[in-house]
Amino acid sequence: MKYIAENIKYLRKQKKLTQDDLALKIGVKRSLIGSYEEGRAVPKLSLLQAMAYYFNVALNDLLDKDLRHQEQDAKTEKHLQGNNLRVLTTVLDKENEELISVVPAKAAAGYLNGYGDVEFVESLTAFSLPLPEISHDRTYRIFQIKGDSMEPVPTGTYIICRYLDNWYSIKDGKTYVVLTKDEGIVYKRLYNRLEESKTIEMVSDNPFYTPFSVHISNVMEVWQAMGFISFQLPDADVPSLFKLNTMYTELKTELEQLKKAII
Repeated sequence: MKYIAENIKYLRKQKKLTQDDLALKIGVKRSLIGSYEEGRAVPKLSLLQAMAYYFNVALNDLLDKDLRHQEQDAKTEKHLQGNNLRVLTTVLDKENEELISVVPAKAAAGYLNGYGDVEFVESLTAFSLPLPEISHDRTYRIFQIKGDSMEPVPTGTYIICRYLDNWYSIKDGKTYVVLTKDEGIVYKRLYNRLEESKTIEMVSDNPFYTPFSVHISNVMEVWQAMGFISFQLPDADVPSLFKLNTMYTELKTELEQLKKAII
């Protein structure tokens, strides 16, 4: 019964009742409600049953569970499943078909503050992309990235993304654009750690950048990368990632053979 005092106070405030109001509802003196909430007295079983019925909670939960944390856990679960109060603002054409809004790098700060603002989203460039890979029943957005953390994808590239409404479906090793409170808009390779620690691990393709984790409470939107548009074409003398990987593997093999020969 260690949580009874906190639970009575919490449930009363959830219903926006004063101690006088609750006393009238369950037929006791106001001073008794005060003593229960301060832990100076414990309600009789019949009164506990009346409270459980009034607040629509199980009697065992009223006695033995911290209902404040249960409420927070429920909110977190809804957040992870995309069922919280996040409202995705979209732009429609004359036929009520969703258009794809473009968030250029220079508008990233504005998007962080106005991602749910209809006027801001409508101010962004928007167009349709008539490709078979673009489904009409999903929401898409294009984000321009900056920096070299995801090379060989160059800075200035536009990432075509699909809105992810259930963050449990984040797939390890796939790339996403994530809208975060602390890090801003980031494009990373994600690893789902929601079950263990309510975090998402973010990894750069450029090995010079250290991976980091973001708690889910700091995440506002997640967009799955589907493709990209780049105006930086590769030069003929620049080796591809596949060639670099092959060269690395061959060099590693030669070093191992050299070590064996020396031994």
